[in-house]
Amino acid sequence: MSMETTNYGLDQREKVMTVKNWLITSLILMIPIANIVMLFVWAFGDSANKNKSNYAKASLIMMAIFIVLYAIFAIAFFSLFADVLSKNTTF
Repeated sequence: MSMETTNYGLDQREKVMTVKNWLITSLILMIPIANIVMLFVWAFGDSANKNKSNYAKASLIMMAIFIVLYAIFAIAFFSLFADVLSKNTTF
């Protein structure tokens, strides 16, 4: 049994994505709304290349981190802005 196969006879090496595949992936990710849908399809679907699947998972994790950070900064900014406005109500 070679190193490329498991006990189940499945190939462990994933086919390398070509430059053409990455260009098509990048073009799809430029389309609003479809990009998020496709990231979920690639991340959690069974038919996607393992490289693309890992990229999609990493992108979704980064997206979630940035959304949380954005929410924290937005809440801090608006609370600070509301505090300044409440102290500055004299006309």
